[in-house]
Amino acid sequence: MEAQARRIAHLDMDAFYASVELLRYPELRGQPVVIGGRRTPPPQILADGSRQYAYLRDYAGRGVVTTSTYEARALGVFSAMGLMKAAQLAPDAILLPADFDAYRHYSRLFKQAVAEIAPDIEDRGIDEIYIDLSQQTQDSATLARRIKHAVHAATSLSCSIAIAANKLLAKIGSELDKPDGLTILGPEDLAQRIWPLPASRINGIGPKAKAKLEGLGIHSIGQLAKAEPGLLQAHFGRAYAAWLHEAAHGIDQRPVVTSSEPKSISRETTFERDLHARVDRQQLSGIFTSLCERVAQDLQRQNVAARTIGIKLRYTDFSTVTRDITLPQPTAQATAIRQAATECLRRAPLQQRIRLLGVRASSLIAFDAIKAEEAPMVQGELGFGVD
Repeated sequence: MEAQARRIAHLDMDAFYASVELLRYPELRGQPVVIGGRRTPPPQILADGSRQYAYLRDYAGRGVVTTSTYEARALGVFSAMGLMKAAQLAPDAILLPADFDAYRHYSRLFKQAVAEIAPDIEDRGIDEIYIDLSQQTQDSATLARRIKHAVHAATSLSCSIAIAANKLLAKIGSELDKPDGLTILGPEDLAQRIWPLPASRINGIGPKAKAKLEGLGIHSIGQLAKAEPGLLQAHFGRAYAAWLHEAAHGIDQRPVVTSSEPKSISRETTFERDLHARVDRQQLSGIFTSLCERVAQDLQRQNVAARTIGIKLRYTDFSTVTRDITLPQPTAQATAIRQAATECLRRAPLQQRIRLLGVRASSLIAFDAIKAEEAPMVQGELGFGVD
C-alpha cells in the first residue's frame, strides 16, 4: 500500500497580543501600537468618556517590546526590542500594557476552534500551532478556509495558515502572505517561492549563521541548496551542515507532536548582535525577564508547574553551557522562575559575549490551582555582572 502523503499546517495568529488589544480599543486600528513594559499604565477614562493613552515617547525604564501592530513594525519596532530604543523609532506610537489573562483566553478559544475541525495539533505557544491534516479528506484550500473561518468566528481575530509537506515548509509558508494569509505549498513551489527567500527565513538559522553564510556568498535558500556539502561542512561541522543541506531542499521528517504532557518548556532568543554581560547588562536584563515571563505563561497555559529551572547560554564561539536548579516547591510564577534562573546565571561563565539566551522549565507536574495573575516582577539585579 502506498504511504499517505503528509499534509502539515502551520497556523500563526496575526500580531496576536496587539490584535487582542485592538478588540478592546478599536479606535486604535490603523495606528502604530506597542505592547510592553512592566509599569505601563492602562488607558485612562476621561470625563467625556474618551480614553487617554500613554505614548511611547514618554516611557522611561528597562522594559522591552512584547509585540507591536503592523503599523509599528513598519517603523522598525519589533518584539524583544528595548522600549527606549523603540521610542526613538516611533515616539508617537501608543503604548499599552500586556494583559496575559486576555491573551491566554483567546489562545484557548482559537485552539478549541481548530481542534473541532482537525484535532491532531502540536501546541507551539500562545499564538501558533502545527496541525497534522494527513488524515483529513478535504482538499487543502478548503480545509485552510474552514480553519480560518472557525478561528475568526471564535475570536474575531485573523490568522495566517500554510499547508505543506512538512513543518519546516509550513512554518516558512505561514509568513509569506501575512496578515490573514492562506498559503498552499506544493513540490513545484520549492524553487519558485522558497529558494528566492533569504536563508535566514529557515527557522534555525540565526544571525551568526546568517553572517557566516553571507561571508561564503550564500544569501538565499536557493544558493544554500546549491552549495557544496563539503563547503558547508568545513565551516559549520558535519551535523549542522547536513541539516542546512536538507532544510534548503525542503526536507523535514519531524512529526507533529500531539502529546498534552510536555517534558519541558523553554523559551530562547538569538540576538541580532552578540551581547556582553557587562556592556549590555540592561538589554540582557530586559530580555532575560521577558523569557522568564513567557515560560511562566506557557506553564500556566498548560496547567503545569516546574520543579527544575535552567538557563542556556551560547557564546560567540558557538560553545554552549547550561545550568539548572531544583526548587523546593514546583512553580509556574514568573517571579520565582526569574529568581531561580538568576541563581543559575551566577554559576555560568559570563566573560565571553553571548549570542543566545534561554530559560527552561522541566520536571513538570500537573498543577490545578495556578494563579493567572501574580505579584509584580522583582526589580533586583539579575546576575549579569562580571566580577
